[in-house]
Order: sequence, then C-alpha cells, then structure tokens
Amino acid sequence: MAAITFNNVIKRYGKGKHELQVIHGVNAEISDGEFIVIVGPSGCGKSTLLRMVAGLEEISGGDITIGNRVVNDLEPAERDIAMVFQNYALYPHMSVFDNMAYGLKIAKVPKDEIRARVAKAAAILELGPFLERKPRQLSGGQRQRVAMGRAIVRQPQVFLFDEPLSNLDAKLRAQTRLEIQKLHRELGITSLFVTHDQVEAMTLAQRMIVMNAGRMEQFGTPEEVYHRPASTFVASFIGSPPMNLLSTAPHVKPGTILGIRPEHLQIVPQPADTGWTVQVEAVEMLGAERLIYTRLDSEPLIVRINEEQDLAPAIGARLHVVPQPERLHWFDEATGKRL
Repeated sequence: MAAITFNNVIKRYGKGKHELQVIHGVNAEISDGEFIVIVGPSGCGKSTLLRMVAGLEEISGGDITIGNRVVNDLEPAERDIAMVFQNYALYPHMSVFDNMAYGLKIAKVPKDEIRARVAKAAAILELGPFLERKPRQLSGGQRQRVAMGRAIVRQPQVFLFDEPLSNLDAKLRAQTRLEIQKLHRELGITSLFVTHDQVEAMTLAQRMIVMNAGRMEQFGTPEEVYHRPASTFVASFIGSPPMNLLSTAPHVKPGTILGIRPEHLQIVPQPADTGWTVQVEAVEMLGAERLIYTRLDSEPLIVRINEEQDLAPAIGARLHVVPQPERLHWFDEATGKRL
C-alpha cells in the first residue's frame, strides 16, 4: 500500500496557439489506505487525473508521487497499480479463472500461488461457483466483480476505478457499491474512484475531490463537502436535490448569494417576521418524503418535507417558509467562493 501526492499537477494538450490546458494545478495528499472519490460532471478532468496516476496520460507539469517514488516518467507496469474500467475488458474466450489469472501468468507467478490468489479473490467477491464460466454466461454485476478480482490478485499498492458502475442498473449499482466498501475494509488498499454520480461519491468516499473545469473545487469528507460547500458549484452539484441558491430574495445583500438546503426550510402556518412567501409549482413524491417545487419571485426554491408530518400543498398554493438560521450559507456572487 502507498500514499499518493498530487503536487501542482497540470495537463495540457497541443502546443503554441493550439495549446489547451485541461488540468489546472491540482494539489492533494492522500493517505496510505484511504478511499478517495474524484467526482464531477462530464469533461471536468476527473478521468484525465486518474489516467495520469495510471501512466496512461503524460503529466505536463508538477509531480505525482506513489509511496516514496515520483512516477511521472515511469511506465504503467512499473507503478504497482491495478485499474478497473467501466467496460470490464474481459477476454470472452477465457474462463473467469483464466481472466483473473492472466496477468499473473504473464508475470510468471508460480502456478500454486496463482491458484491461491485467485481462490482468495473469488472468495472475497463470491465468485467461487463461477470460476469455470465464460464472461457471456455472467450478469453485468458478476462481470464487474471478475474485473475487480483481476485487479485484486495483482496485490497492488493502489487501486484505480474509472466509473466502474456506469454500465449497471440501479439495483446492481447499489449492491456493487456495498461490495466495493466491503472490499476496501478487507484489503485496506489505497483507492481512487472516479464517478460523475454524486450519490456514489457520498456513499463510497472517505474523502472526495470535487472537480470543476479541470480545477479542484474542494477536497474533504462527504460531511464537510455537503454541510460546508466551498463554492456555489459544489453546493449545486453535491446533494439531491441541490442546494437552493438565491441572489434576489429579501434580506440577501447585494454581491452575495444565499444558500439553503431543501431540508433546512420549514413550512409555517402563518407568515412570520423571517422567511419568505412562495408559490407552489409542483410536488414530487419520494416515498417517505416529498419535494415541493416553489418560486420566490423570479427564483426557484425547493422544500423537502416529511410525508408523515406535513401535508402536501396544492399546486398554486402560497406558503410561508422559514430557513433554519444556523443552516444558511453565504457565497461571493462574483467568485462563487464561500464567504
């Protein structure tokens, strides 16, 4: 196992007037054994950052360190990492056992050790009954477990996951998330996991890097990122539904943006000295909860209520909502940064 350090890491494509910089000076220190999720929208640079750790993309500036080694100029095979891709990349003509063992055979690992490593990985991933099957005889979730098993038998210092759950349906994604958590608890190997899904990020991460347009917006625990977002981008990207961001509401000073999570708004029966009167535009059922979509003058405002405690208002109704004062967030309107 090994720690990972990003020291002012930069990535550029092209030269001269055609140069395009896609990663802008990322700095982060990842501890030995940590599970880090890199999350952000499509095109934000998260997979590029991961591929630079893997050695699949050259580093244009700065350093990446794995353990005590700067790996900028090392080939992928020299970095002691194992990568799990979105598309599984299994050999269709090989059995599950042979897919998992292939890299070890190439590395000339003794046969007895190969059998022992594959058996251990298969036990962890509950693949024992499927070792003689071909990939076409497996479900999508089982194929992804085989891909993870192939990485486990390598016994690397670092696991790299590049959106490995994107091809699975919602139920399998949730199940595989639990398996990945269990896997990390058992092996304790430093892991970087890339996803665009903020739910995956919140449920898997010990800490998370939130990327936006090639820049690291925030690096912290899921609790820190959710409860103290560093910018309006983080506030609007993390959370489902996202944080309400208001710039023209009453009591909001010019030059600032007020943020409030939907669950931190309370509907009160009578207008109060604080809060706002809003008009209901839509109501969305979420099992034990409801989302009330309202409008405050020209700005949308979402309120989350508990089904058991609050009655859903009628479309077009006017409500008075009061934010919890200790849950208010303030951001600079020009920069988007937290004040």
